[in-house]
Amino acid sequence: MHSILICDSLEESGLSLLREAGNAVTVLAAADRPRLSQLVADYDAIVVRSATKVTAELLRAGKKLKVVGRAGIGVDNVDVPTATELGVLVVNAPTANLLSATEHTFALIFSLLRKVPAADASMKRGEWDRKSYTGSEVFGKTLGVIGFGRIGQGVAARAKAFEMNVVAYDPFLDPAVAERLGVKPMELADLLAASDIVTLHTPITPETRNLLSAGRLAAMKQGAYLINCARGGIVDEAALVAALDAGHIAGAGVDVFAEEPPTNFDLAKHPKVVATPHIGAQTAEAQERIAIETAKMLAAALEGSLPAAAVNLPFRPAGKSGEPYLKLGERLGRLASLMSGGSLSELRLDLWGLDEGLRTALTVASLKGALEPFLGDGVNYVNAERLAKDRGISVVCALHSGSSDYPHLVRVSLGGPGGTVELSGALVGERDPRVVGIGDYRLEFRPEGRLLWLENQDVPGVVGKLGSALGAAGVNIAGIHLGRHEVDKRAMAILQLDQEPAAKVLEQLAALPEVDRVRYVDLT
Repeated sequence: MHSILICDSLEESGLSLLREAGNAVTVLAAADRPRLSQLVADYDAIVVRSATKVTAELLRAGKKLKVVGRAGIGVDNVDVPTATELGVLVVNAPTANLLSATEHTFALIFSLLRKVPAADASMKRGEWDRKSYTGSEVFGKTLGVIGFGRIGQGVAARAKAFEMNVVAYDPFLDPAVAERLGVKPMELADLLAASDIVTLHTPITPETRNLLSAGRLAAMKQGAYLINCARGGIVDEAALVAALDAGHIAGAGVDVFAEEPPTNFDLAKHPKVVATPHIGAQTAEAQERIAIETAKMLAAALEGSLPAAAVNLPFRPAGKSGEPYLKLGERLGRLASLMSGGSLSELRLDLWGLDEGLRTALTVASLKGALEPFLGDGVNYVNAERLAKDRGISVVCALHSGSSDYPHLVRVSLGGPGGTVELSGALVGERDPRVVGIGDYRLEFRPEGRLLWLENQDVPGVVGKLGSALGAAGVNIAGIHLGRHEVDKRAMAILQLDQEPAAKVLEQLAALPEVDRVRYVDLT
């Protein structure tokens, strides 16, 4: 059972899902918020929204912390680099508010172009003034979409339904997606000059901070409108106020601000601005989806799976088809590490028949397995590469185009002062990890349970002596897997045991004249 602290509000559906998964869930009381840095030490995971700042100090105070769940898409309130350093996985809910944010973009567009807020205020003052609120249609207008991710694409698709011309800028824009949606890709400067309405849908990064500077605002089409439902800080707010005052920008719809809540309301109070208090995701439907998506990601992470919305993994989650290979790589790394019995200086990974997209994921999985016998739970998918680098372990991965004895083969080689251990593995039925080779020996077994590994001379009677010694000690053999080296006249045996053999039994086996090496490995 894992302990989870809910630091900010979360819908009951998310709380129920976490409890049903067998977790102990505590909702932080308002009176306890000042003590959060002390309380966090007792929890395996925390869930936050934008109100709680997950600082380096808070992360370091979380001695047991494994996962931070951000109920929403943005993680700018989470110190992700420190979380990565500490091996804390950060997950979010990146798709839950897509529809709500997309629709809010149009709420601001129509509010601006049809002057809805001002007309409503006039009516509430008891006025009937139709001439002052003549608006504009969106039909035939050019909409410039900056940031063509899922929300940007959603906005573009809906804009096409309103018979708008849509152009887009994104440094990673997929031309095929743009063509499918009937959207024309443009460079940023060209988009600004051509668009009647510009809408922002990019994350806040060092590259996008103040992306729309005074110079770029001046480059916009005279009388254009600007919409920002993305993140505060993408627009230079003081420059935007100046452009509105000068009449170069006809109006702006703003849901997000550089400082939230703002201490300077000049932009929000501007007569040409329709402002909302960061409510793009504030719909009942989005909040329900956010709670459920966050809870699912958090529960998956705590159970050892790799959630699709893992923010700080060094690779993209492999999905259901790729996860069995990660399990295979991790088990091969762990078994090879235990078989080597010494410190590691090098890990080499060779892959046959596998997609390039699995290269990094399998490397990290193998590293995690290899380091766990020495570092325990302190190593995970987030920090395995850093821990290996800190310890001077050389890591090499090679992807081979040629064929092997298996359609998909993973080979892990660990080198150290005691020599090299090389394990080859494959999946049976695309789900079941198997070792299919140790060095030059071909033999097949599941890398699990209690294993006894022996190298011996290929002569009669060895298996009988092993069985007799183990039987006399009350150790049952659950399975035995044999391989032989025809050239060297040597053999290898992997015995799966029901009980752990005592040290004196291992000594007795090692003393047999035919046996060259014995090692017991516990993978339970």
